[in-house]
Amino acid sequence: MSWRAGLFGTLAIVALAGGLFVRSFAPAPLPPPAPFEGSLPPASPPAAMAIFQLPTGVVHRTAAFAYRGGSFRDYRDFSMAGALVRHPRGDLLIDTGFGREIDTQIMLMPFLFRMITSYSRAEPAAAQLDAVGYDRKNLRGILLTHAHWDHVSGIADFPGVPVLVTADERRFVADGGVISIVARSLPDVHYEEYGFDGGPYLGFPSSHDVYGDGAIVVVPAPGHTPGSVIVFVALPDGKRYAFLGDLVWQREGILEREERPWVQRAAVDGDPAGVRTNMLRVAALAARFPEMVLVPAHDARGFDAMSRLTRSALAAR
Repeated sequence: MSWRAGLFGTLAIVALAGGLFVRSFAPAPLPPPAPFEGSLPPASPPAAMAIFQLPTGVVHRTAAFAYRGGSFRDYRDFSMAGALVRHPRGDLLIDTGFGREIDTQIMLMPFLFRMITSYSRAEPAAAQLDAVGYDRKNLRGILLTHAHWDHVSGIADFPGVPVLVTADERRFVADGGVISIVARSLPDVHYEEYGFDGGPYLGFPSSHDVYGDGAIVVVPAPGHTPGSVIVFVALPDGKRYAFLGDLVWQREGILEREERPWVQRAAVDGDPAGVRTNMLRVAALAARFPEMVLVPAHDARGFDAMSRLTRSALAAR
């Protein structure tokens, strides 16, 4: 083979690889799921129950980063937030968003990740709770959707508060390599493992009803990480929320059935097939119950459906 033939062959391979990379950002919706035929499970949330958003910052991205078919010109601030669920038997903080030490923590992440990640901080969840006079003795625990850096950052701001995880996610913290390094760096974390002791729930094979009243129900949703979960919350006024963690990064992932582009899937999804399975389960629920508020962890539109925590709101509960 002449050097010219070798050069042309190399260029052809590079062009093919580049074309495949670009095409991985093009729309490619997953097939429609089988319709969900069931009803909403019964729930008896106590009258004093409520939910509040705790925005802690944003990461600056584009829609193209989040789902296939998204535009590179559609600039979005990906929310970094927690949600406080107030319950008479003990409040839960779903994820923490950015904590006080986020600037130090992000330096533990790989160089390339830091180079492509621009973020802005807001008040950490702990500071927001303290500012309105929240009594931390009411906090039953921090319920993680999964243990990536931007979901666990604020755990250190709540010393002594149990962190509720599955056994699979606890192992992921210990063995997940660089992608779980921030979780491993947190000092003196008191993990409290729970299992899925309940039956099927909204198309998922098993469930864990935190208080036995249907108000807060967790289901396994492995794929993004081995122990990823979805948290369903039912309020006294009938409103229902589905906290999806990072199953998708923006709600179009569910509503348009568009998974993450290939490079993002390769970087962050431990089991892309598992992610697809659970995306379609949620897509079937969204079609059956359009009134259910979908809350991907990084989509501000889901959190905008919740009130901010204020002194007056706290005093009313």
